[in-house]
This record gives sequence, C-alpha cells and structure tokens, in this order.
Amino acid sequence: MITRKRLATGVGLVLATLAAGFGTALPAAADDEPAPAPKVELVLDVSGSMRTRDIDGQSRMAAAKQAFNDVLDAVPEQVHLGIRTLGADYPGDDRKVGCEDTRQLYPVGPLDRTEAKTAVATLAPTGFTPIGPALLGAADDLEGGEGSRRIVLITDGEDTCGPLDPCEVAREIAARGTHLVVDTLGLVPNAKIRQQLTCIAEATGGTYTAVQHKEELSGRVKQLVDRAAEPVVTPVATEGAASCAAAPRLEPGLYTDREKIGEHRWYRVDVLPGQELRASASVAADRAVDDDYGVLLRAVTLHGREIVRGSEAGAGRTDVISSGLRYPKAAAPEGDDGDGKPAAETVCLQLAHSFSAPASVKRSPGLPVELTVDLVEGPEEASDVAAFGLGRGWWLLGVLALTGLLAGLLAGWISRWRVVVRRTD
Repeated sequence: MITRKRLATGVGLVLATLAAGFGTALPAAADDEPAPAPKVELVLDVSGSMRTRDIDGQSRMAAAKQAFNDVLDAVPEQVHLGIRTLGADYPGDDRKVGCEDTRQLYPVGPLDRTEAKTAVATLAPTGFTPIGPALLGAADDLEGGEGSRRIVLITDGEDTCGPLDPCEVAREIAARGTHLVVDTLGLVPNAKIRQQLTCIAEATGGTYTAVQHKEELSGRVKQLVDRAAEPVVTPVATEGAASCAAAPRLEPGLYTDREKIGEHRWYRVDVLPGQELRASASVAADRAVDDDYGVLLRAVTLHGREIVRGSEAGAGRTDVISSGLRYPKAAAPEGDDGDGKPAAETVCLQLAHSFSAPASVKRSPGLPVELTVDLVEGPEEASDVAAFGLGRGWWLLGVLALTGLLAGLLAGWISRWRVVVRRTD
C-alpha cells in the first residue's frame, strides 16, 4: 500500500512537471455530458403554385430559396438541421402518384451549409401539395435522440391530397408523445389556408405566421430555428390510469398526456411530511368543441377522501383551460423520528374536463393535457384553502353548522322581542 502511494505521488509530480515545462494543462474530465442536439426540419412546398410571382416582384419559389440561404447561413452550430420537400419531383396528373411526392432533400444532422444550399438551388415548382404525407415523413426524419424537435412548414396553399387531413396528421404526431412541434408559415393570406395551417400548428403547440415578403420569411424561419436551440424543459409523456390504484407515480416535473371527452385520468404523487404539493393541469381544445367547458383537478387520499380541489369553467371560444391546487402536508412532530425516515403520503390526482363536441368530431386521440407537479418545502403554519378546506376534516362543517344555528336562534329571539315590545306599546 505504501509503495502504491509513493508511486502515485511520483507519477503526479512527473505529470505536474511536464505540464509546467510545456505550458499545457491536462484536460479535465467532463463531469457533465453534452446537451442533446436539437433537431429541426424545414419542409418546403415546391408545388406548381410556387411559380406565382407575388412576393416582392419575385416568384414564391425564388423568395423561398433566398430566404433559405439566409437561414442556412445563420443556423446555430448545435442545431441538427434537415430539409424535406413536397411536390418537387412529379410533374404529371396522376393524383395517387403526386400525393406521394415528398422526399428528404437534406438529412437531419450537422449542417454542411454549402451542400444544403446546393440542394435547395436545384428545386423547381412541380406538382401537388401533399402536406399530410410530408408531415408524417418529417416526423420520421426527426425520430431518436433526447433533444427538442421542430418542423417548420412553408407553403402557399392548402393540402390537395385528401382524405388524409393534415390537421388530423398533426394530432396523430402530437399523440405519439415525442413533443414534436410544428410551426407553419403561409405565403398566401387566404382564410381557408390560414385555418388549416393554424389547426396544424395548434395541434402540436406550434405557431402560425402569415408572410408576404422575403425578409419576413427569412426572419421568421431564423427565429424558429433559434428557438429550437434555446434550452427548454422537455415534457415527459405519461399515461394516466382509470383508477388511482393503477395510476403512474409521478416525480416533480412536467408531463403530457391525452384525455378523451368524458374520460377521467388518475396519477399518484408521494408527499413527505413538511412538503407542499403544487399541481396544475391544462387541457387544450385542439379541435372543434362546444362553447361550454371546464376542468377539474382533485387531490384524493388512497381511501377516496377528497383533500382539496381546483376547478375552472367558462363559456365561449377557448384554446386552453387550466386549474391548479396546493396541498401542504404537516411536518412530523418534533422528537418523533421513528426509524429516521418519515413515511410519505400517497396523494391521488384526478383530472377531468367537461369539453363536449358534436358527434362528427373525432374523439381519438384525446385532447392534449399538460400536467405540472412540484414538491416544495411546506409553510410552518398552513394558512391556505388547501389546509383549511372541507377536505381536511369535518370540523369546519361543524363550526359552520353551529354558527348557523346560533345565528338563527339569535335572529328568532330578536324577532320575538320586537313583537313583544310592539304589543306592549
């Protein structure tokens, strides 16, 4: 053992001497793994209508190519970027063939700017507008890895390849749980096109932008690519159960799920003494729904007793509705350490919403749900609704009943006294 220590010391001195003599420092071992690379795929419409000359005196295709060159020059180094086209290769009239006309022009990965620009320069407006198949292809192109994923769709028209509805495709992509965002840019200010592109974007948590100038197009695409490189909290896909007993156990974090109309979802969270559970849920209306809506989030014990609830309701058009709750669990009494490890209480979270929709609206996949769970240090003296609500015991109900009884007796006594006084007068 002593020999090994001396040997290690000697080696350390030699390395230190070499480092000092050559003026170089030994590389330190990286404690942290590099962040996963964000992935972006630009999906460009190359259909025949892109020949139209109405963007700053140029054709839509020429403006798109120049915008792409500007974007490719500005892509952050950490972003893995790819390019996919739709309607770029088949010039004929066979609808079946034309509606399969989508291909990956440049693979998703570290960007060779010269190669990508050369590939874009070869494009010429050609065929149909198969937006749905292109989105499915782009989603497959972005498979794998843990980084953020984003599709940026640039088009001048609505999909011409029904019955595959691009909006339904976007919902299917969102339902995969890969947290893939689709942003859409429309080159024509048409109400029908705007409606379709807005639906695609909203179904995946993306944005729709109408652009009519080349500078607007390049600036917006740059912004979206840069946004993909920004650090974000990636939600974790989960699947709530039909009962608390079968519910997934959640740690603090951000989660996504899908909940059908008329369905309830259950989740479980372990809360230690002295902690406060803070939970919130949002349900997005990603399809045509009726005007009246609501969301309910309840915290319940394993035995079914309600602890606290949060709810929100409304009427009229809405894109998302949210509600939340707080539940502070009292700290263990001082001196009662037990085995040194306080027991956690399992809290069941039930999520329900009251969205309804016409019979023609598809029920599957369910509406997008985002659930946030956090555990923080609880207050020393609970003073919020979660601590003093009816769910914490029946004592408050008894106090209210007793107060009402006393108030009624007092009111009756005063009334009788006034009657007696009047008769006496």
